[in-house]
Amino acid sequence: MTAHGPIRNWAGNIAFTATEVARPTSIAELQSLVSGSARVKVLGTGHSFNRIADTDGALVSVAGLPELLELDSERGLVRLSAGLRYGELTAFLDRHGFALPNLGSLPHISVAGACATGTHGSGDSNGILATAVRAQQLVTGNGELIELAATDPDFAGTVVGLGALGVVTALTLALVPAFEIRQYVYDQLAFAELIEHFDEITAAAYSVSVFTRWQDGCAVWLKSRELRPDEPFFGASPATGPRHPMPDGDRNSATEQLGVPGRWQHRLPHFRLEFTPSHGEEIQSEYFVDREQAMPAIEAIRSLAPQLAPVLLIGEIRTVAADQFWLSPCYQRDRVAFHFTWAPDADAVAPVVAELETRLAPLAAVPHWGKNFGTPPETLAALHPRLADFGALARRYDPAGRFTNDFLRRNVLT
Repeated sequence: MTAHGPIRNWAGNIAFTATEVARPTSIAELQSLVSGSARVKVLGTGHSFNRIADTDGALVSVAGLPELLELDSERGLVRLSAGLRYGELTAFLDRHGFALPNLGSLPHISVAGACATGTHGSGDSNGILATAVRAQQLVTGNGELIELAATDPDFAGTVVGLGALGVVTALTLALVPAFEIRQYVYDQLAFAELIEHFDEITAAAYSVSVFTRWQDGCAVWLKSRELRPDEPFFGASPATGPRHPMPDGDRNSATEQLGVPGRWQHRLPHFRLEFTPSHGEEIQSEYFVDREQAMPAIEAIRSLAPQLAPVLLIGEIRTVAADQFWLSPCYQRDRVAFHFTWAPDADAVAPVVAELETRLAPLAAVPHWGKNFGTPPETLAALHPRLADFGALARRYDPAGRFTNDFLRRNVLT
């Protein structure tokens, strides 16, 4: 065990109950720790904004396990240790001529943590990051080390596992050939244009993000594999210099724009690995609606613009393709994701989030598991049709409830 002061998440809005973090240096040590503990939770890079990783028992980091990076070039697969961050993995892959199909906004997050919580990037044809997973190894509640492949009947229930089934120690991911991409930013897209041409806008590039504070227009970030002409985009003007997603953000921390070609790992994320990502101290929420509900969702959020203004740093709209993972926010449905980066004032943010959820409730909005939300458990059960099946799976993989915590008992294992 390594002693610490108060342990907080990346953004600083959550102080974990545990006062120390265990860093096992071998699988055997991890197995012993799990089987000898009443409660265990894994803390990755701490990029969740609620208590999904909290525990009154042993808080564990897998970053100390032996590093694993094994490339199977013939089959287009990579096997890696769960504690690796995307920034570390992508550099290795690119050196060998391979890439992942998509990345999230930040290269700073751990691969296992991102997959377990349904984290995603953007693109009409791009699924959540977990859709690259082809196998995973984990230590279950009784300390047993098991391997699950995509052919296993439990696989679809375990990949977005929320840390409820065990400690993931290794993952196998499917790869694509490495590629170059260009990033273009367009300023002042009118909401009327966004609403009228939403499908055309999101289909305009490999990955598309729309940033807005929901008051006076949007900025569109296109991550394109093609050279684009220097001309307006649905009335929005090409940016004349580098931009940050937040109007007052440090532009040096954002990945390169202005159509300069670059490697996939240096363009798909919004932020550079060597800088503090996003804003730093903040709270985040995110909600997914069916693709056909995008326009009603935009109108509902816009109607809240005056209430959002005092606490919203930036919002982002992205599209995500359907998948087959039971607890994925995109289970069997193409979705549109509405992301909110809030000021680090929980008391001021809470009533705004509550009103936002009320406005989005008729659209069956699904909250991101790793972000701030107040959606009632009975609503979550209705939004996730395989939630009961997942609960049965958790009882089988963790019969003693070692990986449970208050968050899971309230929202998932009902």
